[in-house]
Amino acid sequence: MRRRHFDDLETRDPEEREKDLLRALPGLIGRARAAAPGLARHLEGVDPAAVASRAALARLPVLRKSDLVAAQAARPPFGGFAALPVAGFEHVFQSPGPIYEPGRTGHDWWRLGRFLHASGIGRGDIVQNCFSYHLVPAGTMFESAARAVGAAVLPAGTGQTELQARAAADIGTTAFAGTPDFLKVILDKADEMGLRLKIARAVVGGGALFPSLRQHYADRGILCRQCYATADLGNIAYETATPDGTLAEGMVVDEGVIVEIVRPGTGDPVPAGEVGEVVVTTLNPGYPLIRFATGDLSAVLAGSSPCGRTNMRLHGWLGRADQTAKIKGMFVRPEQVAAFVARHAEVARARVVARREGEMDVMTVEVETRAANPALYERSVLDTLKLRGRVVLVPPGSLPNDGRVIVDERRYD
Repeated sequence: MRRRHFDDLETRDPEEREKDLLRALPGLIGRARAAAPGLARHLEGVDPAAVASRAALARLPVLRKSDLVAAQAARPPFGGFAALPVAGFEHVFQSPGPIYEPGRTGHDWWRLGRFLHASGIGRGDIVQNCFSYHLVPAGTMFESAARAVGAAVLPAGTGQTELQARAAADIGTTAFAGTPDFLKVILDKADEMGLRLKIARAVVGGGALFPSLRQHYADRGILCRQCYATADLGNIAYETATPDGTLAEGMVVDEGVIVEIVRPGTGDPVPAGEVGEVVVTTLNPGYPLIRFATGDLSAVLAGSSPCGRTNMRLHGWLGRADQTAKIKGMFVRPEQVAAFVARHAEVARARVVARREGEMDVMTVEVETRAANPALYERSVLDTLKLRGRVVLVPPGSLPNDGRVIVDERRYD
């Protein structure tokens, strides 16, 4: 019989957890500053020994993705924020931006094992890992998580739907890992091919799990749970279940991070329950990001989870603090839209619109131009945004003059 919890850290007294986290913080910052010059510059003048409370932590500057991108451009690949040399990591990844992230093969380096455990995946399971293994870390992150819980892995990656369905049937995979909507693609293909699959559990990330899609999986006998994780930080929070197996409200914060909710555009913590930007400090000694702003909006959910885990809970994803959007599991950023416009002298402005059609993300790129052939822009959309999108040409001056270059029209209720 599997243990109810991944480890004893999950059920600590909240005051004990807080003391443990804050006790570790000064030493982590001190060691990281000595080994990571980029972090030392970012925290110039900070006395690590004084950062021993939430209030002291809140006085430190917020680190943003754009800061990392700029630092990495000046000092590749990690901008001086890693506490090990490049050769000290087993992996180096490149995410869209580009931005580089380190990775290690040590036990559950991204801390996603507790998410798989909370989803009921463990020894005896075969996980079809459909996160990408190409350049980005997602595939390796979930491979590491499966190894932490003793599950076998089919490193399937993305695409090749017919082969994916055939492999799932032949191997007898019992669990799926990937973006929320790709499992439906595999299930539909398996139905078309007359294949019977044994997938009973799904762990998803990289995009929103819409209630209708979760119910679709439940109707097929598949329990689907989602986590909140990033390439930089690893696991931040994850869904759990009540003792009777139903979905528990909110997402439990991981044991290896300190989460703050701050007023967007500032580093000031908001009152409990108020919506704000998620800021995370990770206690990873090899890549210690201090007060890293995710750009995501959430709020603290009062009380403890009925699952028995005692850490802080988040309401889940409540939108973006900036215009960056995650579409088909990939971030699309305003600077990428600007790079597209810069490629074409005849293009005045462009706007990316994210929608949902038939449980799938759809990206439309509205382009202000006098040109008449959308195909002229399809290749540069793929090159700059790293996704295929529907190109719609509109007359110059017709897009709203509101400064928005990415619009998310998807609904999450």
